[in-house]
Amino acid sequence: MSKIEYEKQGVSRMIHLYCRKNHNTSGNLCKDCEALKLYAFERLVHCPFKENKPACKECTIHCYRKDMRAEIRKVMRFSGPRLILYHPMVVLKHLIKY
Repeated sequence: MSKIEYEKQGVSRMIHLYCRKNHNTSGNLCKDCEALKLYAFERLVHCPFKENKPACKECTIHCYRKDMRAEIRKVMRFSGPRLILYHPMVVLKHLIKY
């Protein structure tokens, strides 16, 4: 699996968890979270670093608009610590990989 696809899966899991817990959705995302997910995917596809992509918070090029960056930070702050409960194997693989 390419690094971009791996990143897409990670951000998708975080957004789905955030939406389910904060917007009381099940299965489908609300329109705001769907828009955030599509925006994040678009940014990942167009990342100039491609497979050498660093973590976004460590990147020298911030390609997210300010409003979307604030939203994705909120999602990651909420979902990051909770992923160990919902996707423990994914978190362990991530910790080993990085």
